Amino acid sequence: MRDLKKRHTPLQRSVVIVVIYLCAGWLWITFSDAVAEAWISDTRMLSRVQTWKGLLFVLVTGGVLFAVLLAQFRKDCNLIKLQQDQREALRQQERQLAVLMGNLPGMAYRCRFDEHWTVLFASEGCQVLTGYAPDELVDNRVASYASLIDPESTDEVSRAVEASVAKDEPFSIEYALRRKDGQTIWVWERGRCIDDDGDLVLEGIVLDISDRKALEEELSELATNDPLTGLNNRREMTHLLEEEVARATRYGREVAFLWIDFDHFKEINDSFGHAAGDAVLRNVSHLLVDGIRTVDSVGRFGGEEFVILLPEMGVEEAREAAERLRQRVHETPIPLDTGETVPLTISIGIAVFPQHGRSPEALCAAADKAMYRAKQFGRNCVVMASAPAEAQNS
Repeated sequence: MRDLKKRHTPLQRSVVIVVIYLCAGWLWITFSDAVAEAWISDTRMLSRVQTWKGLLFVLVTGGVLFAVLLAQFRKDCNLIKLQQDQREALRQQERQLAVLMGNLPGMAYRCRFDEHWTVLFASEGCQVLTGYAPDELVDNRVASYASLIDPESTDEVSRAVEASVAKDEPFSIEYALRRKDGQTIWVWERGRCIDDDGDLVLEGIVLDISDRKALEEELSELATNDPLTGLNNRREMTHLLEEEVARATRYGREVAFLWIDFDHFKEINDSFGHAAGDAVLRNVSHLLVDGIRTVDSVGRFGGEEFVILLPEMGVEEAREAAERLRQRVHETPIPLDTGETVPLTISIGIAVFPQHGRSPEALCAAADKAMYRAKQFGRNCVVMASAPAEAQNS
């Protein structure tokens, strides 16, 4: 393109060629006649020489003009071909960009850095991502992109983008986006602010990460919940117990910890199968959850062993709560997935902070030992850790 700009216009080049031709012709006529007259004295010979001289001038100038014009035409052809190649390369790049944008798993965008995030360009992926056609978001014709961002995420998104703009760095953010159909999805956006002739413009891509977010939530839930019953798992219950013991120590309060084991659970597995045993575990877990306060926590430690954390509950209250749970399970036939029911009883050991231990480990050990004493006393009973040989039978 620089070569094209350096070239003179056709009129200028034509004028230059004509001027050169006229100057050459004038110089030829002036000096060739003088040289011929000086060298040749014979009139007839001089006339012939002047005739051939004119013919030679025409041939030489014609040849020179032919060479000059041929070179010029070749240059023009090369420049025209270069222009064509450049236009074809540009069209090819545009086609490749269109294919790339069309196959991008999300939306490429260009928008103003204003309160509405006014869209200047959006790829075809905008329709799949937001439910809006690109033309509906461009210049806020139907909706502004900023209005699609979940209100709870708006401030956080604005702060993140403003911080990156101030540092002249790219930004990466995750936020909830409300689609045209009302569905809320999670998106990841990567972009950067650029100066476009004095106007700040954001350019980047937005991808749907709803599946990844769902997987993260599922993994997080699996990290704290028992997959069979949905109750807290051993790690989470241990963490909750540590927190409650620390709080009780700080404020001088009591905390009760129940250790529950199913009586003769192996017989259920042997008689009805492990699937039936799993159904019993799930249904009993519902009974336990329904039989406690909202501030209490139930967890599965493993197998048929369950624990319950009772904040701010003393010895007598814990004994009464455990007895209610024991009776609830004993009096409720436990349904199986086949429609049958089986009877079930539980043995419960109780330990209370600080009477039976001042650490989470001590409370667990005391409650576990009390539960085993309940087994020794004939099962289907509640034993308090501080009562060496006392049990309450149904």
